[in-house]
Amino acid sequence: MYKKRTESDQLVFEFYLPFGGELDPKNRWVILSRQIPWDYVEDVYEETLSGSDKGCPALSGRIAFGALLIKERLGTSDRETVSQVKENPYLQFFLGLKKYSYEAPFDDSMMTHFRKRLSKEMLQEINERIVAGGCEGEEEDDDKTGPSSSSGRDEDGEEGAENRGTLIIDATCTPADISYPTDLKLLNEARAKTEEIIDRMHEPDIGSTRKPRTYRERAHKEFIALSKQKKPGRVKVRKGIRKQLGYIKRNLETIANQAVKGRLKLLSRRLYRLVFVTHEVYRQQKWMYDHRSHRIPDRIVNLHQPHVRPIVRGKAGTPVEFGAKISVSLVDGFSHVDRLSWDPYNESEDLIPQVEAYKRRYGCYPQAVQTDTIYRTRENRRYCKKHGIRLSGRPLGRPPKETEGNKEALKALKEQQQQDERERQAIEGKFGQGKRRFSLSRIMAKLAETSEAVIMVSFIVMNLEKILRDFLFALFCPWARALSGIRKVLYRCVSREFYWPKIFDGFHSVTEKTCSAA
Repeated sequence: MYKKRTESDQLVFEFYLPFGGELDPKNRWVILSRQIPWDYVEDVYEETLSGSDKGCPALSGRIAFGALLIKERLGTSDRETVSQVKENPYLQFFLGLKKYSYEAPFDDSMMTHFRKRLSKEMLQEINERIVAGGCEGEEEDDDKTGPSSSSGRDEDGEEGAENRGTLIIDATCTPADISYPTDLKLLNEARAKTEEIIDRMHEPDIGSTRKPRTYRERAHKEFIALSKQKKPGRVKVRKGIRKQLGYIKRNLETIANQAVKGRLKLLSRRLYRLVFVTHEVYRQQKWMYDHRSHRIPDRIVNLHQPHVRPIVRGKAGTPVEFGAKISVSLVDGFSHVDRLSWDPYNESEDLIPQVEAYKRRYGCYPQAVQTDTIYRTRENRRYCKKHGIRLSGRPLGRPPKETEGNKEALKALKEQQQQDERERQAIEGKFGQGKRRFSLSRIMAKLAETSEAVIMVSFIVMNLEKILRDFLFALFCPWARALSGIRKVLYRCVSREFYWPKIFDGFHSVTEKTCSAA
């Protein structure tokens, strides 16, 4: 049973504290609570629940979504998140409670259900609304030409709208919490699981019939002897794989014979699921062994997370990562996850959909798209040229010869390319923030849908962090506009947009504008 909360606005002074006092309206959690569309969260969360009037009342969507935000922002476990909420009145206010309570509002096991109920499509739409609210809340700047400027929006979405803003796109991998897989280790684990399944199916016959032979001790000793070798040769590894395949084949035949007798009902949900996973692992490994190959479609690298696929990244130190691959777009410091896939793909095919998503959000095409080298395909270049979009990087063909006539043009083009490459590093910093500060470096969730929820919530929290940082900077720094103008002047000087004698003229103009506005 779900009772929808109709109150959307929550005032700080209405939150009751049994020990006296009131909450600080400038607290970070109070500020963040005003940046989230709680009414929309309640609407989408209500759709995931049953409409029956029977049963215990369900928790609100604000508690579910707010708990995920608190966990990601504090970097705590599910159990520690509940403890933090129990001890902190600001966190209870963030979750929509009316008064401070010494009791935990929910059990830590509910965190898994919260992640299951909020799909990646729901979280993506919530992120869109948060970013839209953050862009509208920014102060309008005279020389701002990005999409957040009011002059850059075309409410009707006309094709002839002027291109404005800069779109930065890139892709990365969010590794799952699994050990580095090898064929031999995966087969040994599959063999051990089949032995556990056989033991569970033989329990009713203990003492009456003899348990089927599995050769588990011999198989374990052979695996340990091979895995302890520092550099076993290919012949030894192939021989070890062949032996493990033989043991698994024998165990799967035993399981099939027991299944005929109706013993599958003795298995738990976890073991029943492992029956199908081990069958698929054996089929894939047997095919690769017979064809002397290390590649196969939809290759399973972990028994407990069969949705995880190897993603070849080509990075130094980690050429292959195991997790979900995401395509991200960055606009004015706000990030959007445009694609999330567990299967590997070429990110260059995402440029056109990401540019179209930019047009849907801001009503116009971007003035420039800053990308990595892999995005600069001929198809993407034709698309950008058709819509008047400047694609970063060197143009195709042989570079022209430098002459007296084109010397200045080539110099300006080179400076523009360097400037684009410097600005493109912002998305690399966003990935670093997500993997160092938040949980994108290791996704601890085990299911595919819960892992997707963790990834999406991480980017929502990063966008909220930017909104909070901008709000606090404008709140506690009355000269923020002047400092921002001075920073832009220095940045233009360093990037050689004009000469040093004009520095003082730039400072003078910025100061005059600030004083006149005051």
